[in-house]
Formats: sequence, structure tokens, C-alpha cells
Amino acid sequence: MSPLNAAVAAQTIPLPAGFRAHSGAAGLREHGDDVFVVVNNGPSAASSAVFTRSLFAGPSVQLSRENAAGGHARGVVVVAKNANVATGEEGMADAREVLERAARAVGVAPEELLIASTGVIGRRYPMPMLRTHLDGLAGAEFDADALALATAMMTTDTHPKTAVVEMTTTTGGTARVVGIAKGVGMIEPDMATMIAVIFTDAAVEPAELDAAFRGAVDQTFNCLSIDTDTSTSDTAIALASGVAGPVDQAELRRAFAAVCLDLTRQLARDGEGATKLLTVEVTGARDREQAKRVAKAILNSPLVKTAVHGADPNWGRVAMAIGKCHEDTDIDPERVRIVFGDLETYPAFPGPAELERLTEIMRAEEVTISVDLGVIESGAGTGECTVYGCDLTREYISINADYTT
Repeated sequence: MSPLNAAVAAQTIPLPAGFRAHSGAAGLREHGDDVFVVVNNGPSAASSAVFTRSLFAGPSVQLSRENAAGGHARGVVVVAKNANVATGEEGMADAREVLERAARAVGVAPEELLIASTGVIGRRYPMPMLRTHLDGLAGAEFDADALALATAMMTTDTHPKTAVVEMTTTTGGTARVVGIAKGVGMIEPDMATMIAVIFTDAAVEPAELDAAFRGAVDQTFNCLSIDTDTSTSDTAIALASGVAGPVDQAELRRAFAAVCLDLTRQLARDGEGATKLLTVEVTGARDREQAKRVAKAILNSPLVKTAVHGADPNWGRVAMAIGKCHEDTDIDPERVRIVFGDLETYPAFPGPAELERLTEIMRAEEVTISVDLGVIESGAGTGECTVYGCDLTREYISINADYTT
């Protein structure tokens, strides 16, 4: 398995064998593509999908949940710049119509397609535009690559996000995993708080694909946070065509984990207004749930995020964030250790020279904060978790203050 820095090194990123895609402009944004359709024409169809748990989940999520249940979805249609959320029965009817027209264009049943939407909440799809666009797909070229698809679904992203990993099949051939993702705001998951689609030409049973994908999502997208807000439309999908042949299950899990981690780090680094990638590692917890809870408390703290942005060596804000987890009574401050990069700040109590070095550490484009809770020392557990986010800047406020205008 070899990761490829596709987003930087390549001008085109072909989808895995068996997939064909069209990306086009329906007119939802002023310039550029805003709708894409991908269909699996391979010998088999395995799929997995996970969705937001928002109470305001949009029609795209509701319909995709139904269609994904059997694990044999053959494709996906994505609409950018309009979430079609909180739009009532009319919005649901619009989403069904989009699915039906897209399915007709690629020759599959509507129940075999998934749908994802992203953009402003509370506005119905501009159906005349979408009808015209989707009805024209029957004679269109389906030659879009992954970079084109990633670009078409951007909203406030500053660049498209792609990742590629190659695997060796059990017969000595090569299979590929290609991932695309978008979403740099409203990121605090009950699932993967963005849209991501992972394609592979490996031959895999739906249950095996689901296990590999969900495991990767849990360790990556579900450990991502930009601003503590959970979106209403978030969808992560995996599709397998079977063209390349079978792969070892452990190899598949590693490949999916690598692609999802790559995309997660790209999403965190491109957080709205972000200038730095912030990684928080927590070890020595009672279990993974506790480690993740503490890590998110640090990552989501506005005071920690602003300190990172300004390279302010105020390491005490991390201690504050840990202290907020007051229901975790097995955390003893005397056992806790806080490290920025390779510099221990607690219980070392840094002096002026160390604080100057801490400032330099926090000026880097990537800042890593490591915390050992010390609960393991009491024999209670060995949980650990790493989460990913970014700093909080004035630009974040500007972007979201003017988002719909």
C-alpha cells in the first residue's frame, strides 16, 4: 500500500476502474461546476454510508439512509451551494426528483443512488436549473476525474481535497482507493461533519466494506472539529466496483484509514479562516471515550484556539480545558502531563526561556498538544485518542458573518 500525494502532484486524478462520473454547472454558483453524478458500472456493487445525527437532517440524508441500507448502492449525486434543509414536504419531493432524474441519466434505479447536498439551509433547490442540467446528462461525457468532483462540491473550501492509496490484490494486481471531501466549517461530528466519498475498485463484500469504512470514519472524520457546530447534511460514502479483484481485509482497512486521515488533516488545515493545523493527542485515559472527550474539550476551547492563532504561550488554557471535564473524577491533576511539541509545560512549570521556546513552537503551521491524563497509573485503563482542528481567527468571523450575503 503506497499513499500518493495526488492533490499536489497530479493535474488529473482518475477514479478507480469501474466508475464513471460527470461534473457540470447547473447554475447554482456564479462560476464553475456545482453538480456531479458518479455511477458504478463494475461487476459488483458494495457500499457503506454514515450520516449526521442532526434532528434537522435534510431530505438528502433521509433518502440516502433508505437507499444505503442494503449495502449495494451504485452511485451518488451531489448538489453544491444548496443544502435543501428545513424545506418541508416540497424539499423532500425536490430531492426525490433529483434522484430520479440523475438515475434515469445513468441507467440505474433511483433506489440505487445516494444523494448529498451542501450549502445554505432553509432554501429549496432551484429545480428549473437542476431539471435542465440533469435531463441533459443522457448525452453528456462521463469523464470527470476525482479532482473535478472535489472542486464541484466546494463551498467555503479554499481548494479541493483528494487522497489516493494503492493496494495489492490477493492475486498480485493493484487496487486503488480514491477519496474526495469538502467541508471547512460547521465541523463537530456526530458522524463525519462534511461530505466525503471514497471509491475503490477492490472486490469486497458489503459487510467487509462497511467494517473498514466505519472503522476509518471513527478514527478520522469523527475526530475532526472546526467550530463545535454540527451540520444538517453531512454524509460520508464508500463505493466499491470490484474491477480490480479481492484484497486482504487488513490491507483494505489500512488503505481506508490512510485516505480518511489524509482528508481529515486537509479539512482541518483548511478550516474557515484557519492559519494552523491543531492536533491534540490524549493518552493514559480510562478508555477511548474519555480520551476523546478531553481531547475535544481542548481542541474546541476558543481560548486554546485563539492562543494557538496568536502564538501566545498561555499553556494554562489547556489545563483549564481539561478541568472542564469535571465529571471525569478519576482524572487527578497531579498525574496529568501537558506537552506542546516536545516541550513539557506541566508539571514542568516553564520559565522565561522555555516560554520563549513555546512561543516558537506555537508559531509553526502545525501545532501538536499532547496530554497524558495519568489515569492508567491507577490501573483503570489505557485509552487514547487523537483529534484534529485549527486555530480561531478574525477571518472565521468575517466568513460566517457574511455567508448568505
